[in-house]
Amino acid sequence: MPTAPQILPTQITEGSAPGLNYRLEGELVPVLHMSLDGQVPVYFEHHVLLWKYPNMQVGLHPLKKGLKRRVFGGMPLLLLEAQSGGEIAFSRDAPGHIAALHLQSGQGMVVREHQFLAATSNVQYDYSRIKGFANMLYGGGFWVDEFFAADHEGVVWVHGYGNVFEKQLEPGETIDIEPGGWVYRDHSVSMSQEVYGFKTGFLGGGGNLVFNRFTGPGRVGLQSAYFHPPVAEGAGGNSQRGGRDMLGGIVGGLLDN
Repeated sequence: MPTAPQILPTQITEGSAPGLNYRLEGELVPVLHMSLDGQVPVYFEHHVLLWKYPNMQVGLHPLKKGLKRRVFGGMPLLLLEAQSGGEIAFSRDAPGHIAALHLQSGQGMVVREHQFLAATSNVQYDYSRIKGFANMLYGGGFWVDEFFAADHEGVVWVHGYGNVFEKQLEPGETIDIEPGGWVYRDHSVSMSQEVYGFKTGFLGGGGNLVFNRFTGPGRVGLQSAYFHPPVAEGAGGNSQRGGRDMLGGIVGGLLDN
């Protein structure tokens, strides 16, 4: 019998990755703490930075596609990068669960937009728009962040709403997930849309029930408090970042420290 998705650790006191040690803490709004040795930078969206030591150097993380498209896509303006040793911490300013996703050389992962928290610089970053999954929730598609560990092991940290569960799919094994309920999937996992029509009962009048179907092999992550954003905003923490939007106005000062 197939196994059910398993909850990931909510607290990690001694995690490690190339160039750093980390821990996950917090009961309601989780925090990712890192201690960097300065050998492997870590990049992150500018509004998720919670605190850092003053002597830590922070700079811009280069983007292949530039900034313009990210702004128009409803995505954060900047990716920043911790470029020296020291202590730093991140939070998405929303209740939930942080998951540490380790990628071995040659592994890649797709993460729902605005749920990425941070990643080691030996993990390549890109983004794209997923089309063909149109329903009334997403207005014709949505954006995803893409990560790939080419030559070295790396880590991607993501924020899930509620708790994060993971399902390891065998080759050809499938699972249907509510469209707002998935957080990430390995590149090896394919995704399609399944629409179930109802003509009678409480969903009468031609109502539809929509799922995203994931087919293995590989990992797929679920969040228990699945999130349906306003169409204009895109998925994830964009509607949560409220007070931290002010960081966009002081990024220049941060980079000078």
